[in-house]
Amino acid sequence: MTQHSQRQLHLGAFFFGAGHHLAAWRHPDVDPQAYTRLASLQAWARIAEAAKFDAIFFADNVGLSDAPAGVLARNALPHVFDPLLVQAALAGVTERIGLVATVSTTYLPPYHLARKFATLDHLSGGRSGWNLVTSGSEFEARAFGLPHQLEHAERYKIAHEYMKVVRGLWDTWEDDAFLLDKQKNWFFDPEKLHRICHQGLKFNVEGGLQAPRLPQGYPVLVQAGSSSDGQDLAAATAELVFTAQQTVEDARAFYASLKSRLPVWGRSEDDLKILPGVSPFVGRSESEAREKFEQLQDLIDPVIGLGLISTFLGGVDLSKYPIDGAFPADLPVGEGWKSRHDLFNKLAQRENLSIRDLYKRVATGRGHWTLVGTPQTIADQLEHWFTTGAADGFNILSPTLPHGLKDFAELVIPELQRRGLFRTDYTGTTLREHLGLARPPHPVRRVPA
Repeated sequence: MTQHSQRQLHLGAFFFGAGHHLAAWRHPDVDPQAYTRLASLQAWARIAEAAKFDAIFFADNVGLSDAPAGVLARNALPHVFDPLLVQAALAGVTERIGLVATVSTTYLPPYHLARKFATLDHLSGGRSGWNLVTSGSEFEARAFGLPHQLEHAERYKIAHEYMKVVRGLWDTWEDDAFLLDKQKNWFFDPEKLHRICHQGLKFNVEGGLQAPRLPQGYPVLVQAGSSSDGQDLAAATAELVFTAQQTVEDARAFYASLKSRLPVWGRSEDDLKILPGVSPFVGRSESEAREKFEQLQDLIDPVIGLGLISTFLGGVDLSKYPIDGAFPADLPVGEGWKSRHDLFNKLAQRENLSIRDLYKRVATGRGHWTLVGTPQTIADQLEHWFTTGAADGFNILSPTLPHGLKDFAELVIPELQRRGLFRTDYTGTTLREHLGLARPPHPVRRVPA
């Protein structure tokens, strides 16, 4: 394969419960409670950092699913702890790897978010990243006292304003504001304090952060929305985008669509990195990889498989359709996961999948690309996407933890390094430096102190 002396791919290590496969917790080699113990999470973080991943990524939602208890009881609960608190704990046992946490703009006031990420960025030495989500589940809305979730377009409208507010808060202080001059009795330069006074449609925020400006200026701004609204928000604000794509053609189309929106906001293609999700089943032989894959597939509970699809379709009841019949093409599109609804529908229609076929296809990574093969064949496919305009790197969704993570770290990454596609060591200390992203300068607003 071709050697790449300059452009190299970026890799995220996506931690998700016992693993990304729907039946991960049932695997005989998996400890179903490991992800609830700090020692386990710290050990996994060390594996990822030793392999030189760009960042560790945690997803989140903010409510317990409203599925019947009998259904919930047959599946692991992947979101247990607050991802920001977990990343703060991991900052103390790592030195270089980035720390990306998911927080919703719908349910946390902007000031809280700005302060929390300022804290994480300072304590980690500039390694924080914020994955912005707007939350798409009815049970999350009800957990926060709303009768229904907000409409899709409304959530993204709020997110645009939210981002403006938190950036203003992160710019409370200029980079060199703190003089710490004991002799002259100046702790900071009063001319370099810029309080925010935001009066908007959703938020009215006055004041500023107590913390100095972040080591990175802002945390790396991450998004995972692939709908048109999501792409517009990403083009305006995001620096890293995670996306679910099933084919290289779809991935290229998404990549081109999103990158083409950047000039409208005065941004270049290099200002935003796109990382499709990949769930890799790695074996030293094709038969070993296939065996790992089939072992987990055989553990899928049909009730949980149906529930997974139903969740992404906004709670549509699929029980009235024959499970081995064709996936219905006329299901209503809810206000939740619009891009995933489109992905599932396209996949089912393109490959003539039954409902059972579909849930088995998406059980490996909830709709993300699945690869089964040797380190060489997996590296071939990753390289193909990377070099043909489909990706700037990949978010790795280990089927089980820590075993799938170890397989990728020990088998695939050395192959990518051999081809010159991935770093052999970190050259920077911040997440921005890993990703080749510029540190945003302070806008220097002159607001009276």
